[in-house]
Amino acid sequence: MTSRAERRLSKTAQAEAMECSSPPCMLHELDPGFMEHPHRPSPTARSPTATAVQDWEEVRLWRKAKRAVLIERRLAMPAAERAAHNEAITAALIQVLSSFSAALIGFFWPFKGEYDPRPFVRSLHAKGTRLALPVVVEKAKPLIFREWWPGMAMTSGIWNIPVPATGEAVEPDVLLVPMIGFDRQAFRLGYGGGYYDRTLGALPTRPRTVGIGFGLSQIATIHPQPHDIPMDLVVTERGLFPAIADARHA
Repeated sequence: MTSRAERRLSKTAQAEAMECSSPPCMLHELDPGFMEHPHRPSPTARSPTATAVQDWEEVRLWRKAKRAVLIERRLAMPAAERAAHNEAITAALIQVLSSFSAALIGFFWPFKGEYDPRPFVRSLHAKGTRLALPVVVEKAKPLIFREWWPGMAMTSGIWNIPVPATGEAVEPDVLLVPMIGFDRQAFRLGYGGGYYDRTLGALPTRPRTVGIGFGLSQIATIHPQPHDIPMDLVVTERGLFPAIADARHA
């Protein structure tokens, strides 16, 4: 029997199917109270009424289903196509980062078919750029970043993704952020727990955020909520996402 939530969002999902061509997190699904985080920019914030909670539950279920579809689509990409897309994204990142004065860049270890930034960041390290990886230190808390360099000691973090074994927390001024999906407003569909949103809301100085994904991950909307923070830029194999300037600087 189809639930009311599934029926309400089915029309939206069908419309998106016609339009469509990261560290992992699961706390959106486990912690609806995440919507009320005090440090999160909330230009469309609303009172935590029963209606708001109900709406969030429906969006949460829709995102869970959409997330699974997009990951499956990404994993099914042929190896040659993935390699070509990785090269194109790297070229776009070189262009983007050349316009930044980035002293410390946070990146991500690839997971479930994501763009692999490791060859690119190794080349940055060889040129003297400092790098950092995100580390989950506590459930439902912001990430910390530890400096990374090739050959350093690593350990298994959440879901066995490698992270620096030791190191003091550092604050990147640019973050390369993985995306399962993204929309025309530069909102990011992540793994569901809001670690990046929590982190961006808690940092004393917000870094520039560059969302990275494949073009096949573009959807009409992620149904953004008050806790969602859009990326400053989105990069795919097609280059810079064309609507970013309108979304962030209108």
